[in-house]
Amino acid sequence: MTLSEVRPGSVVMVRKVGGEGPTMRRIMDMGITKGCAVTIRKVAPLGDPIEVTVRGYELTLRKSDASNIVVDAE
Repeated sequence: MTLSEVRPGSVVMVRKVGGEGPTMRRIMDMGITKGCAVTIRKVAPLGDPIEVTVRGYELTLRKSDASNIVVDAE
C-alpha cells in the first residue's frame, strides 16, 4: 500500500521510500524516512495535495510523491 491510498485520519509506518533523484531528495528533506509514523490529516477532493503530520510537523505532499512511499497500516 502506498501513502496516496491511505484514508484520512489513519496513522501508518513508512516501510520504504522510492523515487529517484529530486523526488527522493524532496521526500527525505521533509523528514519522511523508513520507520517513521505518518498521520494522514486531509486529502483534497481530487486527491492532490495530501496533508500529513510527520514528527510533529504539518506537511503537504503531492500525490505523485505520496505514491512513491510504501507504508504499513498500524
